[in-house]
Amino acid sequence: MNYVTLVCCKMPKVRTNRTKYPDGWELIAPTLREMEAKMREAENDPHDGKRKCETLWPIFKIAHQRSQYIFELYYKRNEISKELYEFCLDQGYGDSNLIAKWKKPGYERLCCLRCIQPRDHNFGTTCVCRVPKHLREEKHVECVHCGCKGCASGD
Repeated sequence: MNYVTLVCCKMPKVRTNRTKYPDGWELIAPTLREMEAKMREAENDPHDGKRKCETLWPIFKIAHQRSQYIFELYYKRNEISKELYEFCLDQGYGDSNLIAKWKKPGYERLCCLRCIQPRDHNFGTTCVCRVPKHLREEKHVECVHCGCKGCASGD
């Protein structure tokens, strides 16, 4: 391995008992642990009879809920400190890129980042779940990536 490889690679953070938790952690820890248990259950859930894309939908849903929980506590209800918010994002409890999109107008209800990436869709557009309900040709629509039924801000 050369020097460039060693510098560019970022190792994932390992959760140990030596982590110093910021003030207020004990208030949100039970909810985050519960969501973590649901995530483990969704990862170990058998996927017999499901399409290949459907097996990841519960995982995307729980990751979205966890990020939404942290976002609402910090930005909407102002119940946690900036230090605790950044700690949660650094430890991987929330998706900082998704939260950054939620702060922008028009993306308040965004389900996942793959739905807005034009390279993942036909004709270089966004996902069908981003189309407002009154403009859709089909009434029942599910996103192929995450199973969302509609996350357009105009719905």
